[in-house]
Amino acid sequence: MAKAAAKRGKNKDNARRSKKKTSILTIEKVEYVDYKDVNLLRRFMSDRAKIRARRVTGNDSQQQREIALAIKNAREMALLPYASRVTTQRGGRGDRGDRGDRGDRGDRGDRGDRGDRPPRDREAPAAAPAVTPVEEVPVEATAEEV
Repeated sequence: MAKAAAKRGKNKDNARRSKKKTSILTIEKVEYVDYKDVNLLRRFMSDRAKIRARRVTGNDSQQQREIALAIKNAREMALLPYASRVTTQRGGRGDRGDRGDRGDRGDRGDRGDRGDRPPRDREAPAAAPAVTPVEEVPVEATAEEV
């Protein structure tokens, strides 16, 4: 007796998935990815100069490999940056959040004995021994000075 085919449920991820992206390379009919074509390669890089993922760009695996190799070659030839720093304007001293006016991370509690290592001595280091002055030895006059 044959078993009845199990009914497939709906894919729960359908709400998240949208239409598959089409690659820029296929839209513009690019056959060869040249490392010197910096304008094309920048479209596959983030603002921090990271190579964008396949799911973001819509490339297939072979196109992604070609793009990654071209970007790496362009970086080696100093046509593209390895990393670009993104700077943001920071506020003044009011940017401390919940730290208040302390500026530190708060009281860290007793940090004495942790069990895994002996506690550090909190005493001031021993004073260096006093240096005794060297006695001045009179220099005998030579025949040239006389």
